[in-house]
Amino acid sequence: MKEWRGIPREEIPWFPTIDEEKCIGCKSCVEFCLNDVLEFDQKTGKAQVKNPYNCVVFCTACSKMCPRDAISFPAKANILKIIKEERANK
Repeated sequence: MKEWRGIPREEIPWFPTIDEEKCIGCKSCVEFCLNDVLEFDQKTGKAQVKNPYNCVVFCTACSKMCPRDAISFPAKANILKIIKEERANK
């Protein structure tokens, strides 16, 4: 995804963060996400973010798949502020 509603996708810092201490390596999130955002790291046995800007803005579905709440996202209010600023700058 190159743009989101006219804003370059790289200007919107919406993507998951994985807490490695909580991640149990079940791969639920990796298998669920069809956008190739996540991958399984064989060395650590944990999920990791591979392509952050492939993440659909405001999608949090992968976090709901995690049995250990190891996946978090930025506060939506902060992202909305960034989006508003980007639109104002155009």
